[in-house]
Amino acid sequence: MTAVGTTSNARGDLMFSGRTMPRSAPLIVIVGGLVLAGLLTAVGLGPVASIILGVIAVDIALPVWTAVVVNRRAATDRLVTCLVWTALLCAMAPLVWLLVTTLVSGIPAITVHFLTHDMQTKLNPVTFKMESGGGVLHALIGTLLVTFGAIVISVPLGLMCAIYLVEYGRGKQLPRMVTLLVDVMTGIPSIVAGLFALALFAQFGGIGTRMGVMGSVALSLLMIPTVVRSTEEMIRLVPDDLREAAYALGVSRWRTIVKVVLPTSIGGIVTGVMLAISRVIGETAPLLVAIGSIDVIQTNLFSGRIQTLPVFIMTEYETSTPQGYAFAWGGALLLIAIVMVLNIIARIIGSIFAPKISG
Repeated sequence: MTAVGTTSNARGDLMFSGRTMPRSAPLIVIVGGLVLAGLLTAVGLGPVASIILGVIAVDIALPVWTAVVVNRRAATDRLVTCLVWTALLCAMAPLVWLLVTTLVSGIPAITVHFLTHDMQTKLNPVTFKMESGGGVLHALIGTLLVTFGAIVISVPLGLMCAIYLVEYGRGKQLPRMVTLLVDVMTGIPSIVAGLFALALFAQFGGIGTRMGVMGSVALSLLMIPTVVRSTEEMIRLVPDDLREAAYALGVSRWRTIVKVVLPTSIGGIVTGVMLAISRVIGETAPLLVAIGSIDVIQTNLFSGRIQTLPVFIMTEYETSTPQGYAFAWGGALLLIAIVMVLNIIARIIGSIFAPKISG
């Protein structure tokens, strides 16, 4: 009986019995915070500082109002809720600001000419003057080729490494060392990967060698750790009961991996690979070191320099001209669009291949 009474009292405390706050209280306080931010901006305070002070005022006013009307427990709950929402806004504000700035600055540069021409200087047959091509097509093609080369290198290596760590290396010393090395590779600076590719190919082609495949090798060094770790975690999630059932039917280990383990975890593996691609597609330092820059379309990964979108953005911004700034923002918008498309594809593929759970 005592236990029942105690539970009932606790539930009563949690329900904040007694007076309650009006439903419109949060809206009223938020409007007040916006009015305060507007007044502070009107008197000369910066808009960012005004918004910050307005948010702080909301976080203070709403819990205090709750403490006066209800009780301290309800005020504490309201304070934590306000802090959680404030943290969410702080995390989302830079992302939204970045997207809005890129859209506003990049959309004017996105034209048919910009998407279908490279930057090669050509002779205008009408004015007989040398004019720049003013396009990003060569950078788009180069980005896709270099990234595709990195996928071809890193995905098979990362997938087989993860399979070994989970399926063949349980309880052994070597997998622990491999896991440590993979974790170390995850944190290496990207420019070091570019220097490695430069030094590797200098052994064959001499100092000063620049090829698109060098950028693919550099990016693959950054992709492999992500592919390994994501694939490893997905394979570990496959229940051991499925493996044991296959072994009980006399299926060999490699066939169990191919027919049972990989199909079960393919959704998560594809998502991890797409996230790894999104992580490296915007790298600038390794590509600038390994393959340099060029103004014309280059489609051969094994012959000469290749332009990529990150390097294109950097080189155009360094021109310090209005046209260069416009081209840089246009390239940035295209890069964000590519990353967004890749993430959408990853989610679609993950939902298609995810194991169906019967309810």
